[in-house]
Amino acid sequence: MTSYVIGVDVGTGSVRAALFDERGGRLAVADRPIRMNKPRPLHVEQSSGDIWAGVVECVRAVVVAAGVPVGDIKAIGYDATCSLVAVDAEGKPVSVSETGDDQWNVVVWMDHRALAEAEAINKGGYEVLDFVGGAISPEMEIPKIRWLKTHLPEQYQRVALFLDLADFLSWRSTGSTVRSACTTVCKWTYLHHEKRWSRPFFEALDLVELLDENRIGDTILEAGTPAGKLTAAAAAELGLSPDVVVAVGLIDAHAGGVGVLGDRPEEALAVIAGTSACHMASNRDRHFVPGVWGPYHGAMVPGYWLAEGGQSAAGALVDFVVRDSAAWPALEKELARTGRSTYAYLNDLVGKIEAGNPFPTSDFHLLGYYLGNRSPLADPTLTGMISGLKLDDTLESLAVRYLAALQSVAYGTRHIIETMNGNGYAIKRIRLAGGGAKNPLWVREFADVTGLPIEIISESEAMLLGSAMLGATAAGLYPKLTDAMLAMAGDVSVTMPRSETAAFHDRKYRVFREMAGDQLKYRSLLAAG
Repeated sequence: MTSYVIGVDVGTGSVRAALFDERGGRLAVADRPIRMNKPRPLHVEQSSGDIWAGVVECVRAVVVAAGVPVGDIKAIGYDATCSLVAVDAEGKPVSVSETGDDQWNVVVWMDHRALAEAEAINKGGYEVLDFVGGAISPEMEIPKIRWLKTHLPEQYQRVALFLDLADFLSWRSTGSTVRSACTTVCKWTYLHHEKRWSRPFFEALDLVELLDENRIGDTILEAGTPAGKLTAAAAAELGLSPDVVVAVGLIDAHAGGVGVLGDRPEEALAVIAGTSACHMASNRDRHFVPGVWGPYHGAMVPGYWLAEGGQSAAGALVDFVVRDSAAWPALEKELARTGRSTYAYLNDLVGKIEAGNPFPTSDFHLLGYYLGNRSPLADPTLTGMISGLKLDDTLESLAVRYLAALQSVAYGTRHIIETMNGNGYAIKRIRLAGGGAKNPLWVREFADVTGLPIEIISESEAMLLGSAMLGATAAGLYPKLTDAMLAMAGDVSVTMPRSETAAFHDRKYRVFREMAGDQLKYRSLLAAG
């Protein structure tokens, strides 16, 4: 008898679910958009009720579409963005919004309202900072919670549980407040290698009640272990059996890492390129990498230390650059006329341009720090820069900008890899997943810019597969998560770097690096005045 598992991935803009067999074969997939609230600049909020409704809708849809017996579905695994969820003692949502509307009880990962709080924490010299690359990010949970206590104290006091979104999903499914080592280590400063929170850190921030009142969890388990079984109520909502095991979950990018890494995690960098991009490197030994989050013990692959680099804007950068062009209305008309997708059209146009000029971005340079730099500079105040603008609103000009944006993300990845390899890692290949893996031009640029082979697994839904692997392990279908990773990953295709582009990208990468330095130079000149 074949056993089945469900993977659920909650991204920035949508909920997705897929049903897999025990060998990683996908039978059905479904998705649903998520609502988002942006009441002011830097504030990005969602609703846990809306997210859960999306989970229910998608899980029910894949069960119906797959047509397998419900009793043969053994487990469900969750992954989600590292967003902060607030609920009260009755499990009801508590507003994190200045609007006071309780439906908006999720601070989205990309929310940067806590910039000042993060900056203040980073001046404290706390031991936990050594395990987040030396600097905490406003995208992490403790600065966000510190902001809530300072700016919305009445709402803060109503919160009984603060949960990372993946942990909220397992709690909503099982009633258990078990937390994931992945979420707590990567985003909450939990020291998993010593099995403790740093009490002096929370005392210094006037947040010790989070520990004393158990608002952030005291049972921390590695991903892929059982969090419990579905409650009767959750099983009824999802259309599943109460015997279904719920796995301790992962952050979405980390689920993608589990889905793609396969059997040699120390040699490969898992790059999950979607709205943002996350770069996960695993090693048996602990290595501290300046500006790279971690090292995190057991946060992705059990028994391995994880270093996590990242780019706050990847796909979001490319989308913005394309739509910000004066040629965007003309492109919209072409897309409507031809019925093609934006990137299929632009990829073909880039190809035509390159037939006459193999390096069309030679005089056009783009620094893609439109949402700051997460790694390795760890400076959220950096901004984007462009050199080479002309009075040119043609579609060809837009295609060059598009190519420059893809290259900018790739140069950022090269910078992260250089920093990791200079601090104990030996990355020899990239396992790429997410939206970037579905764009052949982006894959080509990643290979050419980094000089490394780009490997892509046959299953295009890497995050969903990774979450299904968690479920398969939690249900006992595999003894260890690494066994599930090897058995369920499928085939791999490889794109090799082109040697004829290496010298060009070496020179252009130097320009990329100098642009950030130039920006800091401009700031210094103005500050001196």
